[in-house]
Amino acid sequence: MTDMPALLRRLAKGGIEVPEHVQKAMLKVDIADFTDYDVEPFFADRPIPFLETDEGGIKTISAPHMIATLLHHLELSIGQEVVVLGAKGGYIAALIAMIVGEKGRVRLLDPSQLAVEHVQSRLTHWPTVESRVLEAVEVAPVAFPGELNRVLITGQIRELPGWISSRIVDGGFALAPLGNTAGQHLMKIERQGDEMYSTDLGPVSFGPIDVKDSETGPMNPNELADLLELTMETCEELDMVDEDEALALRDLIVELRQLPADLPPPGEGGIPMSEHPMIQLMWDASPSFLRLWPMLQMMLHPTLAQPGAVDWNDDDDDDGFFFDEFQR
Repeated sequence: MTDMPALLRRLAKGGIEVPEHVQKAMLKVDIADFTDYDVEPFFADRPIPFLETDEGGIKTISAPHMIATLLHHLELSIGQEVVVLGAKGGYIAALIAMIVGEKGRVRLLDPSQLAVEHVQSRLTHWPTVESRVLEAVEVAPVAFPGELNRVLITGQIRELPGWISSRIVDGGFALAPLGNTAGQHLMKIERQGDEMYSTDLGPVSFGPIDVKDSETGPMNPNELADLLELTMETCEELDMVDEDEALALRDLIVELRQLPADLPPPGEGGIPMSEHPMIQLMWDASPSFLRLWPMLQMMLHPTLAQPGAVDWNDDDDDDGFFFDEFQR
């Protein structure tokens, strides 16, 4: 195994809390067992791919600092049963299985048959991990345990599915990156009696759970609306947008979300570029967001932290974009 002890030391130096039981698991479980891609970037605190589809979709194993952070916040103990949504190559499931021990159990769910097949091929020696295909994140699996104590969601979702929140036991919780495709917040959603309480653990950038949603293609109206919404919120926080601009952008976002979900992208579907509804809306609203274009470009290329990298420095600029990491 490449130098995991050195990586763990760099994470600690970078301010990432890695509990002893998480360190022991990361030292014992070899990342190379869960991907055929080069693992060197992982030891520079970057996510690495484990699956790529013919259509250009890519699924990754999260960067080490994010994995350590998720496992820290899960508050795991021997004998627990943990549900994981999102394959992550099977690596995170194996780490959890190592921590909860032989009396514990890990139930891994993923919407992609390819991702589940990959995981099953890599977890043959992990009898306490069960993996299966999930019809959809919003749909409860058939014949699934009724009560949930710990749930980890490893991909972007807008809200916690009802079948999860309704089954979390008193004192149990889910960790999930909630938000849109442009950015999310890692949320701890805990049940205390009859109430659910949410704790914001910080901004993150996760890719979608389903690999199909990561396949390359033109930006659709909802994705553009997400990006504009995030841009507007950031500009408002920085006092960079006036009231008229904000109102016009909100109207544009609403109109974009009202476009049909199956609308062909600009230049396709027999619709001339100049007559495409998405282009027309953007053109009509362009006087309102031209001043914000530099901010929009920055949102398309966010800078994300890598505290476990050999040469990482809080003050360094980094032009790269990597999913599943804390935003600076």
